[in-house]
Amino acid sequence: MNETMQTLLSRRSTKAYLDTPVPEELLDQVLQAGLYAPTGRNNQDVICVAVTDQLIRDQLSRMNAQILGAKADPFYGAPCVIVVLAESTGTTWVEDGSLVLGNMMNAAQALGLGSCWIHRARQMFDSDEGKALLKAWGLPETMRGVGNCVLGYPAAEPAQKPRKEGRIVKVK
Repeated sequence: MNETMQTLLSRRSTKAYLDTPVPEELLDQVLQAGLYAPTGRNNQDVICVAVTDQLIRDQLSRMNAQILGAKADPFYGAPCVIVVLAESTGTTWVEDGSLVLGNMMNAAQALGLGSCWIHRARQMFDSDEGKALLKAWGLPETMRGVGNCVLGYPAAEPAQKPRKEGRIVKVK
């Protein structure tokens, strides 16, 4: 089987991570894969904020957990969080950010890293605390959260779940 197809078919959401940091060169490759995702009209209005600073990572985790109404770490202990933001004045910002997240998760798999898309980024960055982070990072308030991609080395290999039948329709 083609190597790309193998990566696509073997990627799973990782929900337990080792505390080993993600090497900078691997993080850079994952981020680059995100930058090469297609965007509507090639606007390239998606920003990726890679957070490896433990204090900021924990702040993001707390913000996300608060929205979820949970106390546990919604980032599953991953040492790296990539916040995906998009310029909300465009018409395809959600779709564009989603494609960036997908590219990064597939790149992570190809590089031997685990990843998981964590929702609630929109609520995080629509909040006053989120807007303060945008300002601190030098980003405009018009940026909206699309998702969080957590990265790290898996503590265990996620099991493959069976695929549901009947999800393909061919019209000839």
